[in-house]
Amino acid sequence: MKPAPLVLVALATLASGVAHYASAPAVPAFALAAVALAGLAWIVSVATEQVGERFGPAATGVLQSTLGNLPELFVVVFALSKGELIVAQFAILGSIFANALLVLGAVIVVGAHAGEGRCMRFGPRLPNDTATLLLLASFIIVLVAISHGTHDAASRHVGTISAIVAVLLLGVYAVWVVGYVRARGEGDGEGDGRRARRGAPPLARSIALLAAAGIAAAFVSDWFVTALRPTIDALGISEQFAGLVIVAIAGNAVENTAGIVLAAKRQADLAISVVKNSVAQIAAFLFPLLVLISLAFAHHLTFGIPPVYAGALLLTAISIWQITTDGSATAFEGWALVATYGVLAVFTLYE
Repeated sequence: MKPAPLVLVALATLASGVAHYASAPAVPAFALAAVALAGLAWIVSVATEQVGERFGPAATGVLQSTLGNLPELFVVVFALSKGELIVAQFAILGSIFANALLVLGAVIVVGAHAGEGRCMRFGPRLPNDTATLLLLASFIIVLVAISHGTHDAASRHVGTISAIVAVLLLGVYAVWVVGYVRARGEGDGEGDGRRARRGAPPLARSIALLAAAGIAAAFVSDWFVTALRPTIDALGISEQFAGLVIVAIAGNAVENTAGIVLAAKRQADLAISVVKNSVAQIAAFLFPLLVLISLAFAHHLTFGIPPVYAGALLLTAISIWQITTDGSATAFEGWALVATYGVLAVFTLYE
């Protein structure tokens, strides 16, 4: 990792800290925190990739996706600690929608233009697996949301149901991860001495960088959330728009850029995998994990989301399954996903 980007991220983080402790105006403080958060997410992503090279491509992909979601985890935890339940809930939903619609759509558009015959082609195995995970998560979330929205008998126990469902979702995700890594490890020839690139940074340095970036991300996430409420009030936007659009895009800046760059380089399989693995992990791992973590706070996160967004989530899962299940996609399909995200974003403005 070159020193110049590290210096820039360090300066952005320092500026964000100064703005926070100097009680700078909310909007500039929020913007600085968003930039610093995106930069730290990039460092986490690169350092994770360097660490993962010692363990093979399958483990690397899972590790990168897991640790790459650290900023979202911290942002939601701090939002819950400050009582910003709506922002926390919509930040998670926004991460799913932003990656599944906006980012995946942009990746497909770029990949289709770069591919032969104006079509993006990729292996269907991982896209189908992640689509299955997203459909499962959507089914559970929609079921709980409908119960909560219709106020039936089960809705009185939405907190308990959400906790039980969270454990089941995490169990299914664990089964998939173990099977995927094991299958890929057996098929990729891991253990043959090719794990680490020649000239790769020392493992200890990469781990230290990862730890430092993770700790810094925790502080910046706190500053980010602290400036969020005054920024919402200053700009006159809804909590739903802030969570679904602003927080989601800032927290997923690395995945957004990485997927599009990979698609432009005609690395279609990797581009699709980066985005879809992130979507599935947020829905089947991060969301249920945060539901359980929220039990430690006064305000508990549940799967009882508004029915309109539950419906949007299910339709999103069906849409990306239909688009990616055959291993190919055209620019038209990508633009359709981007437009769908635009509709959702506009909708939240009037909440």
